[in-house]
Amino acid sequence: MSGFFVPHDLKRPLKSAATGPLAGLSAVVKDMYAIAGERAGGGNPDWLANATPATAHCTVVEKLLAAGATIAGKTICDEFFYSVAGQNAHYGTPPNIRAPGRIPGGSSSGSAAAAAAGACDFAMGSDTGGSVRIPASLCGIYGIRTTHGRVDTKGVMDMSPSFDTVGWLAATAGVFRKVGHVLLGGAAAPASIRNLLIADDAFEQADEPVAELLSDALSAMADALPKPQHIRIASGSMDRTLDYWRDAVRIIQASEIWQVYGRFVEEKHPRFGPGVAERMQAASKIGKAEADAARKVHAAAREHIRAQIPPGTVVALPSAPCIAPRIDTPAAEMDAYRTRVMRLTCIAGLGGLPQVSIPAGTVAGCPVGLSLIGWAGGDEALLDLAVTLSKHCGMTRD
Repeated sequence: MSGFFVPHDLKRPLKSAATGPLAGLSAVVKDMYAIAGERAGGGNPDWLANATPATAHCTVVEKLLAAGATIAGKTICDEFFYSVAGQNAHYGTPPNIRAPGRIPGGSSSGSAAAAAAGACDFAMGSDTGGSVRIPASLCGIYGIRTTHGRVDTKGVMDMSPSFDTVGWLAATAGVFRKVGHVLLGGAAAPASIRNLLIADDAFEQADEPVAELLSDALSAMADALPKPQHIRIASGSMDRTLDYWRDAVRIIQASEIWQVYGRFVEEKHPRFGPGVAERMQAASKIGKAEADAARKVHAAAREHIRAQIPPGTVVALPSAPCIAPRIDTPAAEMDAYRTRVMRLTCIAGLGGLPQVSIPAGTVAGCPVGLSLIGWAGGDEALLDLAVTLSKHCGMTRD
């Protein structure tokens, strides 16, 4: 199962507490989490070569170890987390055992692939623009993007701090929920789920077989959900379209990743794989005026999105617009795929809201994820809902 792990993997598992809520469970972590004595590579061997070993575990690793989880390895990810494909030109593409010959999704690709393959009980990733939600969907497992700021990111490499969140993946709903009990901090906002909104404009982004399967899944889940209402989550004016929102996220992410890594890129001239090199070059050209304008869109979108998702309300949408693309998909088609993905993932990102992806079923033998966006601080309610809905997962459509 070495296809999931970086060459600079842990030499031995990290020793954990003997007891705790996660005792007996094994975890893997994306190659961005600080582990004492180890270097985090962020998917790029030149960054790794210039990194210094961490002097302490990051907060997330400390909490997992204290709760009894064994950390067994460090997983492959996209370079600097700047992709949703899961392909790494230096370390390879982790195998998607539930959709052979297809990408696992990224950037938390190794984590998702390992969890899907049973190489661990749960896997830590990060989600900025879909980096947990997309691989969860493509690999047929559970994944969460947490409310922005609810899980401490100290000691976790940045990508775009305006959107960066810690997330995790698991093949089973029970383990998926258990991790939340350990990691979620900050301001919880408990509420019973009373309203279900189906985002029609998000469903319109999905391939027809995917949208049909998810609609059937929601119908099958009716006994566990409130009566649905249909909405268009991005509507009303030119500054409320999914493409307008997606573009704002793209610009802010590019501006911030260049602030984080631009000096390193200019001084060290690291080797980048296809796609990442071009995006880094584009990021270097984002000016302050363009970034400031995008931030105004972000602020307005956040207000609009949060107003539609108060405590007790969840929004249903496809996790990804299609099944996993084939590994050999041409670059131009992958760029178009990335654009489609970001129309869906930008909603929770701009809102700073939690979102879970659950494995609803398969289309043509490939996994399809159903997503539910909750209110700020409603992470625990989403994890509980994932457990409740798990008995309905597994629909198929040829």
